[in-house]
Amino acid sequence: MFIHTYKRLICLLFIVILLSGCLYPEQELSKNSVPNEAQLEKVQTAVDQYSKETEGLLPIKTKPNDTPIFRKHLIDFQPLKERNLLSEVPGTAYENGGTYQYTIITPDENPQVKLIDLRIADAIRQITLKLQIYRDENIYPPFGTEISDGVFQLDYKKMGLDKRPQVKSPYSGENLPIVMNTEGKLYVDYRIDLNQALKKYEHDYQKGDDIRYLLAENTPFVPAYSLPYTIQDGEPVFQISVKNK
Repeated sequence: MFIHTYKRLICLLFIVILLSGCLYPEQELSKNSVPNEAQLEKVQTAVDQYSKETEGLLPIKTKPNDTPIFRKHLIDFQPLKERNLLSEVPGTAYENGGTYQYTIITPDENPQVKLIDLRIADAIRQITLKLQIYRDENIYPPFGTEISDGVFQLDYKKMGLDKRPQVKSPYSGENLPIVMNTEGKLYVDYRIDLNQALKKYEHDYQKGDDIRYLLAENTPFVPAYSLPYTIQDGEPVFQISVKNK
């Protein structure tokens, strides 16, 4: 009797899990994981109105000065709700269970609301944990081939990985490599996307300029967790000397 009841409970639990997997993506996952242009525009309008009402202030969270530039001006939704500029936090926002952080670029000139894909942050975090395990047992990080001055591939075999770590690009859908600097910090290599962007969008970037803004200003996303890039002979190249990575 007990075994029969136990089997029924297991079957019911399996059905619930199966239904959750079928229904949730249609009703909630699409709401929380897919960039919604209407939500982005609504937040942009709210930020613009907030700035107008507060003589140029922006609804952002306080971050240390050395915070990487694309993660430095994360939107604080509370002031927008308090002024009735937003009725609710967007479903795609991290604060509401979504997979994006809302951030602002060019805050001093023309504040633009953009998105940080947190699935990339999760991928970086997972590889960082494996990297930390390796570094707990070894003096030096698992440097692979040096692909630019101070930028290295990961020796993934030393880390016990089956293949080179990559993340899916929010721009092209391509698999982008994860690279490492001399300090053992991990970054996404956006050269594939930047190369496409240089050809696709009109620009007047020259050597020394940070060309990551070509992606940030022409798409809903910012290239978070990246090193700076500039242009040389029409191609994207790393520019390690640039601050505020």
